[in-house]
Amino acid sequence: PAEAAATAAVRCEIPRSMRETILAALLLLTLLGGGKPMGGYQQDERFLDAIADADSFPYWFDDADEPESNPMLVHAETCDLCIVGGGYTGLWTAILAKERDPDRDVVLIEAHEIASAASGRNGGFMDSSLTHGIANAQQRFPDEVGLLEDLGLENLNEIEAAIKRYNIDCDFERNGVIEIASTRHSATYLDELKDDYDQLLEIGHKVEWLDEAAVRKEVASPIFTGGMWCKDTAALVDPARLAWGLKRAAEQLGVRIYEDTKAIGLDYSPGGIVVETPLSKVHAKRVALATNAFKPLLRRMHNYIAPVYDYCLTTEPLTPQQLESIGWKNRQGLSDISNQFHYYRLTADNRILWGGYDAVYFFGGKVNSELESRPETWAKLSQHFFETFPQLEGVRFSHVWGGAIDTCSRYSVFWGQAMRDRVAYAIGYTGLGVASSRFGAEVMLDMIDGRKTPATQTQFVRSKPLPFPPEPFRFIGIQTTRWALNREDKSGKRNLWLRSLDRLGLGFDS
Repeated sequence: PAEAAATAAVRCEIPRSMRETILAALLLLTLLGGGKPMGGYQQDERFLDAIADADSFPYWFDDADEPESNPMLVHAETCDLCIVGGGYTGLWTAILAKERDPDRDVVLIEAHEIASAASGRNGGFMDSSLTHGIANAQQRFPDEVGLLEDLGLENLNEIEAAIKRYNIDCDFERNGVIEIASTRHSATYLDELKDDYDQLLEIGHKVEWLDEAAVRKEVASPIFTGGMWCKDTAALVDPARLAWGLKRAAEQLGVRIYEDTKAIGLDYSPGGIVVETPLSKVHAKRVALATNAFKPLLRRMHNYIAPVYDYCLTTEPLTPQQLESIGWKNRQGLSDISNQFHYYRLTADNRILWGGYDAVYFFGGKVNSELESRPETWAKLSQHFFETFPQLEGVRFSHVWGGAIDTCSRYSVFWGQAMRDRVAYAIGYTGLGVASSRFGAEVMLDMIDGRKTPATQTQFVRSKPLPFPPEPFRFIGIQTTRWALNREDKSGKRNLWLRSLDRLGLGFDS
């Protein structure tokens, strides 16, 4: 880990004065843990050749349906509600606000273009879980598990209804997801997955247990050892086209959307909140912040969010023979059950999207477009792909890309208010926000409107995660945790470091 941290320290331009502190701490943890460095990838030309000609931008953007961008804000605006951020949370907030009150005047500003950030860069998995899985809910909100699962399923149903109501063409497929155990993981993980299956079955979800033969019948891989097929709690979607469809729906409802308009400040005034932009201002009675992994506008939120980068690939379209070799006739989403997990799915034109595993934090919480490219991770993912599907040797990847995720210490969205309750925020989804963003928006709007609902009374909504420590301890902690999670995936045992984080309420499990 110390050697890996040294490389990362240079790559992330950590000041020299801090490097010795980081290296000393990681060396001590290495000696205490007795572990091996995190595994890399073999320089196999087959894996490298497969990514050599790939386009380095999201597959979802390679689409003739991409709309023209909206003008930036150059003149002052006045409105009832200003939404900062044009990702899923911001778009859902705009739509729900107008559905509740068609006369409400709503303005949405987006720093870049709709779908250019996380909402257009994810894998398109819609999971009904609001808490990043039932195990995380059981650990953190044991008295609310049933209610939170019901709210999550209701939220997914509402998304499906809205897609139909607004005629959004986004390749929505509700075929469920299979959580996969494989020879890549510790055998103890399969037992933990069985516990999740029993609990989901008990609360009424449609789940099916798949032994080794059954899971390989669904999707043919020589490394699969079992799985759990969640049939009613997950769907697949083209994420960029969903965002563009939500943008169109919001505008049809009367929302004014400005793109290339970054919010650079918030000020309280007797009449409401002033949102400052580079060229103008928005005077709003209420403000909803949906800034995802980008630097929060409220100082109090800075230590709650750590942006991490996730990377993925898509293959060229598979031939009928290649499709036959892997089965996958039910087109479910797939996800590993390990800490360092892969997620994979078929697209509408029968490519395989393959992503995950590495979750990379850059010193100081950097977020910029240069970090969306990471060839070493793409090479590692290519190797893992062909280990999983050796029958697809020779397939090449058409697109490779990356994007930032707004991670928090409890791995699920949290909320808050500021400036005498005129400002509300919803952030921290940690990678499962395609569906839960609508719920996040709904609760944020409830806060803005002063509404009490079953959701707003839960401890899940009323509590916040523990903050992350400042740098350089944040970087040290995240790098050490990645190393420890890698060890756990191989051994099935949580070491002293992970157990300590568990006791502090910072127990990383995904």
